[in-house]
Amino acid sequence: MFGATRLTREGRLAEATSLLQNLLRGGAEPADGDRPAGPAPLTIDGVAETIEIADIAPSPVGPGIDSGRSRTPGGGGALPTMSVLRSLLERGNRIGLTAPKRSLAYPAPTETTAVLPEGARFLSASFANPAGTRPYKLYVPSGYAGQAVPLIVMLHGCSQSPDDFAAGTRMNAAAEEHTCLVAYPAQTSAANISKCWNWFSLGDQQRDRGEPSLIAGITREVMDQYSVDPRRVYVAGLSAGGAAAAIMGAAYPDLYAAIGVHSGLACGAASDLPSAFAAMRQGKNGRGPLTAVRSDAREGRRVIPAIVFHGDQDSTVHPCNGDEVIAQSTPAMPLDTRVEEGRAIGGHSYTRFLHADTGGQTLLEQWLIHGAGHAWSGGSPAGSYTDPRGPDATKEMVRFFLEHKRGADAPAV
Repeated sequence: MFGATRLTREGRLAEATSLLQNLLRGGAEPADGDRPAGPAPLTIDGVAETIEIADIAPSPVGPGIDSGRSRTPGGGGALPTMSVLRSLLERGNRIGLTAPKRSLAYPAPTETTAVLPEGARFLSASFANPAGTRPYKLYVPSGYAGQAVPLIVMLHGCSQSPDDFAAGTRMNAAAEEHTCLVAYPAQTSAANISKCWNWFSLGDQQRDRGEPSLIAGITREVMDQYSVDPRRVYVAGLSAGGAAAAIMGAAYPDLYAAIGVHSGLACGAASDLPSAFAAMRQGKNGRGPLTAVRSDAREGRRVIPAIVFHGDQDSTVHPCNGDEVIAQSTPAMPLDTRVEEGRAIGGHSYTRFLHADTGGQTLLEQWLIHGAGHAWSGGSPAGSYTDPRGPDATKEMVRFFLEHKRGADAPAV
């Protein structure tokens, strides 16, 4: 993206357009000694409305952009005007830094030091492996005294931080009530310009590679340093973090007992930047990599229990993506489905789908929140991307998690 910006400033529009299209197709930016050091090229963080795929599709007559085109003398292809190309570059670079127009989300507040219960700790740490280094925060409740306790790993959304995500979800308060550890891995701007987990990258969708290896490494580090019940380890996230949580469940069914996906996407929903935009708009619809992951699960791999939340007015990640998370988690065995209607006190109404096995245990739980946008349901205005009008996703996720333990016959982590 830096190279495309530089070429545009120099008036070399044909080269800038070609480079931009290559980046948007998932290609790498060529090495350039004049390129300044900094974040990686254009990445995606969960805001589908910011840039239109149609605007950057290749022209049948040559490299170009489908809107705002002008022709250069003697040129066989259509080129964008300087203003259009600059606008596209600016839009690409700021993806995810503003909330969608219809999102019921609060802007990021100024971060303040959290007030902790007496005896509780909110610690800073860092983990490194060959895939890189990621900082993280760890909440240790006041009731922890060395006994084996559950661990919840929370993956923030784009432009968020562990402190912001903790404040918005109130997960630390829930952990204090139930005596759980909570780890908050942090994405860095060096890995993604908007601090989004790279859920759409093939290299970040596989076990023991890329970001999944870092998140699993943080999980195991906490398990090594504290007394954690290995049967009660969970992972949850919002938006890009929700998509990353779905990846962690698919890649590490031997590590996590259940997952929580809020306003996210299924593992394998995208494999590059264009398919990510398409998935956010309309879901994967059971095609491509998503189907392959489901086949693996049906052929004997443990299917991880999942709880899913999605607003039906989410204009950033289409609600059908919640359906696909559930579909991906559905086991080969038949499930009994029960549908409940409800309303949060003074807030949103919702439809709740419960899918239970023959023994009556709910394996999959889906909440469709009517009138809600791209925001953590029931969250606090103290954090960004929250909708206080409920229902309380944090309360329900913790309840669902504590109802599920990884079986004693599951493979060791």
